[in-house]
Amino acid sequence: MSAMRALRYALKSAVRTTVTVGAALTLCMGLSTSAHAAAGEFRYVNVNEDDFTLENPVNGECFLLVSGARSARNATNARASLFAERDCEGPSALVLRPGTLARFAAAVPHSVRFG
Repeated sequence: MSAMRALRYALKSAVRTTVTVGAALTLCMGLSTSAHAAAGEFRYVNVNEDDFTLENPVNGECFLLVSGARSARNATNARASLFAERDCEGPSALVLRPGTLARFAAAVPHSVRFG
């Protein structure tokens, strides 16, 4: 009887280990795909006429546009959502598709998110 109990315990332990390892692998694979980068460059000129370039920006991450963008060119393969507020808060002010350029007058965007 105790040999049978030991066998059941060993099987339960093996199943738990397999489930734990499987869950960890699934989590790691899921995180790696969410950190995909937009290929290319996002260039902008701020209100002080300084040039900035974001190279291969990570999709889903918010990027600060230093002093606000007077113009922006999206030369990545992803959409760029521009926001009036810092930290990509509030509604998107404009979405730049890949390969497009925009110029801004009074209300300039202060952050951008790709993807």
